[in-house]
Amino acid sequence: MAQDSAALAASDAPATELTDGFHLLIDALKLNGVETIYNVPGIPITDLGRYAQGEGLRVLSFRHEQSAGYAAAAAGFLTKKPGVCMTVSAPGFLNGLTALAHANVNCWPMILISGSSEREVVDLMKGDYEELDQLAIAKPLCKAAYRILHAEDIGIGVARAIRAAVTGRPGGVYLDVPGALLGQTMDAIEGRKSLIQVVDPAPAHFPGPDAVQRALTVMKEAKKPLIILGKGAAYAQADDQVRQLVETLGFPFLPMSMAKGLLPDTHPQCASAARSLVLKEADCVFLIGARLNWLLGHGKGKQWGEPHSKKFVQIDIDPKEMDSNQPIHAPLVGDIESCCTALLEGMGDAWTKPSVDWTGAVSAKVEGNVAKMASRLHNNSNPMDYHAALGVLKQAIADRPDAILVNEGANALDLTRSVVDIHKPRKRVDVGTWGIMGVGMGNAIAAAVETGCPVLAVEGDSAFGFCGMEVETICRYNLPICIVIMNNNGIYRGDDVNRSGGADPATTVFVPDSRYEMMMQAFGGVGVYARTPDELNRAVAEAMDGGKPTLINAVIDPAAGKESGNIGSLNPTSVVAEMRAKAKAQSQ
Repeated sequence: MAQDSAALAASDAPATELTDGFHLLIDALKLNGVETIYNVPGIPITDLGRYAQGEGLRVLSFRHEQSAGYAAAAAGFLTKKPGVCMTVSAPGFLNGLTALAHANVNCWPMILISGSSEREVVDLMKGDYEELDQLAIAKPLCKAAYRILHAEDIGIGVARAIRAAVTGRPGGVYLDVPGALLGQTMDAIEGRKSLIQVVDPAPAHFPGPDAVQRALTVMKEAKKPLIILGKGAAYAQADDQVRQLVETLGFPFLPMSMAKGLLPDTHPQCASAARSLVLKEADCVFLIGARLNWLLGHGKGKQWGEPHSKKFVQIDIDPKEMDSNQPIHAPLVGDIESCCTALLEGMGDAWTKPSVDWTGAVSAKVEGNVAKMASRLHNNSNPMDYHAALGVLKQAIADRPDAILVNEGANALDLTRSVVDIHKPRKRVDVGTWGIMGVGMGNAIAAAVETGCPVLAVEGDSAFGFCGMEVETICRYNLPICIVIMNNNGIYRGDDVNRSGGADPATTVFVPDSRYEMMMQAFGGVGVYARTPDELNRAVAEAMDGGKPTLINAVIDPAAGKESGNIGSLNPTSVVAEMRAKAKAQSQ
């Protein structure tokens, strides 16, 4: 009887409320402020996306994991919070890994969450569905990589990923989620207790007083100083402090591409149109969130004149970045806001700006080069060259300074960067440090989703080919994105020829007169074929003001453009081919 009574009492007891790995992972992300997930559904994360959407997260599904990852990376840059990309195992993980490495190189916070096979299967190589040791592969390519094996550790895993992504120098983090983990159950109350809300994930790093005084002394002694603003300065969102420091110093400044707009490109101190002059003649270069990598010729070469006669001051949160290519005479290790604030306090009210001999020479060079460029931007050629088309787009952004410009390509990238002015911070998103192709549609989608602003995506026809199917994603979510494809029928130029004389087209030539705009029309968006600047102007204005997904196929002269854009020097040439060409010319 006693046993029967105990059994009856047990059957009457309320059932323990359970939760599972799916919901713990979603709750952990929500607890830490994640609002959007960029993903491609599939085994084993299909239901994870469904449940996340059901719990109020915005889950955007892409056609390819690379584009989803690029969107997450751009989201990290725009928000200072980790952008989250979610992929299936093995091939999907590998597709997303390119974007994760891209985020890491650019120092943008991003978390790649990928489903995976179980450890006991992978370690013995039993041949599971999409079996791959994903954690081992990810580790060399990101800032940190973690695997969660037990439901009770999901809170810790998410917390560690978030902190690793944003603290110090931001970067990409991989979070490995075996499929069986998602189905694990545990007591719901204990599950909630296991979650962690990350406190102060990116604490301020203050420069030392001696470092501040050293930097000020070096800059005081300069006769021809220059500031270079990098995308790190834009990422920092210390816009007021950076602007105050630049204007108080009075130095000419040169913005790198994604720092454009931190101060307007039309600012009187902006030296973009005098780049060659200021890099060559400056005797002191102050790097704010910029690195002396390949984008600046490693601080060496003809463009720098006599680099050994220059003194460098650099702000960077990572002390290992100092002296990477040139000796840094005054390193300031800390976050940009803290460093700028410390410098302003150290300058006091008696700072002497550089002489007008220097600033006047820079301004004169800027004015002269801008005037030379003006006539090239105002022609109504048919077919258009790049400058004719970009004259239209320059005005479109000037009329809509809140719009975000997304840009990729070779000539389309280089020329847009130099022609189209940006007027506000973080209004330009492009290929970043790696110079990677195919980021355009992911960047555009993230820009529209994270900011709510209209987006103008200027694409080379080659670059668009890497990610063009995402126009369906843009239409599906009805995003205010206007894509302009600079269509010159090929890579660099569309007039190359097969040197063997064979029937195949040259390796850099596409189908002539491709009708890219029909892709957008196929998914319900607006497609426009524009042959002249006037036609382009009307189409862009209607798209930007109307907010409907639009693709404008801008017909560019196939002969326009040059090999590799402005980095042709990085493209090795064949010595044998040059010798043969010279011999042929001499024989004629």
